[in-house]
Amino acid sequence: MSSPDDFLLRPVALTDLTALECIAAASVDGISSLPSDRLQLQTRIERSMQAFASEDAASGEETYLFVLEDRRAGRVVGCSGIAASAGFHDRFYSYRNEFVVHASKALGVSQRMHTLHLCHDLTGCTLLTSFYIEPAYEQGLAPQLLSRARLLFIRQHLERFNERIAAESPGLVDAQGQSPFWDAVGRRFFNMDYPQAEAVIGGRSKAFIADLMPHSPIHVSLLPENAQFALGQLHPVGELPFSILQAEGFDADSYVDIFDGGPTVEASLHLLRSVRHARELSLRSGALALGQAHWHVAARRDRAGFRAVLAALPLAALELPPRHELVQRLELGEGERITVTPVEPMDGEEGQP
Repeated sequence: MSSPDDFLLRPVALTDLTALECIAAASVDGISSLPSDRLQLQTRIERSMQAFASEDAASGEETYLFVLEDRRAGRVVGCSGIAASAGFHDRFYSYRNEFVVHASKALGVSQRMHTLHLCHDLTGCTLLTSFYIEPAYEQGLAPQLLSRARLLFIRQHLERFNERIAAESPGLVDAQGQSPFWDAVGRRFFNMDYPQAEAVIGGRSKAFIADLMPHSPIHVSLLPENAQFALGQLHPVGELPFSILQAEGFDADSYVDIFDGGPTVEASLHLLRSVRHARELSLRSGALALGQAHWHVAARRDRAGFRAVLAALPLAALELPPRHELVQRLELGEGERITVTPVEPMDGEEGQP
């Protein structure tokens, strides 16, 4: 059984192509953002490698893909990604939840009505994408490393990303690939099932579909009951990454996906827990501060050689001795700095990550 010390998160490489093929094949249809085509996967890897290696000012078109490696088992067991700017080539559409009050003094009636407004508020936001971890690794700290390390990478390279961060979560879809929300809304305008619509979109912008959707508000009370229930609900495969994002402090109440009605979370980067509690450690000759050790995500700052691991460190640590185990695991050089953030809740914080 692997321990937290065995996991390494790093940029994807061409040698990971076969592992990503397995991940894409294991993902639920219509939910993974990884293409199942080998050539498309290779292109995705090459674009990510270019983004990590580029020294030019960010254009917003970059996508970054990380893989999670179990070093004891010697294989890749998960992946996660970042899209620098949502809707770079086109508008990024969502439904925005709004509530309006209808009242009649004559009848003595006042009702608060839930409506959905088609919008592109999140265009330009940085998107967290492509979260997948093998079911055998869902328990423990590996998913925390897979999700939270991305935020440290963004914090280290602010010039490449938007200060507003968002992430889409998969909505309710049954075993046959049918979505109650899509059947009640999207299908009426496109006359195709949810799996067909996902096949048509094929990783492209949703703008061409959103342009044909009604731009007037949708009154949720007029939708079938199963569609109302599905609104803002999660597919089971999305529960783990969503729970980590919630613990970070993402708002999950404002937006839903235009396809399946799943929640789209968003937040200001600097209000997120991993970013608020992050601090820098230097490699120096001194010793670690004494104190109880807590699990941290620890990430080296070099973009092209970015690496992140889990490490047990005292909360008060400000430096690392040159022979500390993190020096080897993160391949640190003399004078290099790393970013660390605690995985466990800090004193006074409610809830669990």
